[in-house]
Amino acid sequence: MDLTEYLLSFLILAGAGFTFVGSLGLARLGDFYTRLHGPTKATTLGVGCLLVASSVYFSSRGDGISLHEVLVTLFLFITAPVSAHLLAKAALHLGLPARGGDGPPAP
Repeated sequence: MDLTEYLLSFLILAGAGFTFVGSLGLARLGDFYTRLHGPTKATTLGVGCLLVASSVYFSSRGDGISLHEVLVTLFLFITAPVSAHLLAKAALHLGLPARGGDGPPAP
């Protein structure tokens, strides 16, 4: 095995691990606010690792650099925090209670 295969193996395993931990956090954490952390932190990093692995694979096997995966990764890293922020803001506006409290903190 050459160095590219080791890099691809590491990126795929890391991506799968982060995605699993993020999905597990989404399913197991207590309230809406803590559940936001699963898909926005760990799962985004996991899918980013998988997309980088795909980009490296197709760039090393093809004629040129594969930019499709890089663009999808950039789009993912830009939109995931923005959507999580908007979801949390909407939950605060609706008054969703936080775990261990009677409601969101007063503005």
